[in-house]
Amino acid sequence: MTKTIKIIGLTGSLREKSYNMAALRASAELLPEWVTLEILDLSSIPFFNEDIESEGVPQVVADFKRRLAEADAILISTPEYNYSIPPVLKNALDWASRGTELPLSGKPLAIMSASPDMLGGARVQYHLRQVCLRLRSQTLKSPKVLITNAKNKFDQDGKLIDNLARKSISKLLQALLDKTKTNPQLDQPASVVK
Repeated sequence: MTKTIKIIGLTGSLREKSYNMAALRASAELLPEWVTLEILDLSSIPFFNEDIESEGVPQVVADFKRRLAEADAILISTPEYNYSIPPVLKNALDWASRGTELPLSGKPLAIMSASPDMLGGARVQYHLRQVCLRLRSQTLKSPKVLITNAKNKFDQDGKLIDNLARKSISKLLQALLDKTKTNPQLDQPASVVK
């Protein structure tokens, strides 16, 4: 019997034709059939404010945190804004860091970036790893996936057409699944997942 592994996907881009959203969709295509990838929309999460929190955590935030907690692993694909983390992603992670139970604590997490320039989001990955350390996730150190010159790697419909990028994402996903299968938080023993 094979346990279905559930991955939650997050992106720091709200753009309709986002390369990073397209990279998450490509990831879903590359996963084995016993793995699901649900991409969460972060656009409705309000800006973190302790005054709002003290009145009661908004339902959209409570739902977001519950979905993170229910996931077996997290996959983040994000652009780099001004050498760092886009506000929509940082805000969501700030909400996830609040309260007594951290939904990302002990959770395997992988990071990738797609960028139209040559650096491919290397700086955002560095900053994001620092934030994830505070969130106590089990963030993968490698392989690193930096999809550079993204406009040449995706077609007009947002399909990833670059074979090297597809192979890089596949290696990252395999590393994430390997980490997830050995995670003691997984409901069933790793031996049932093939």
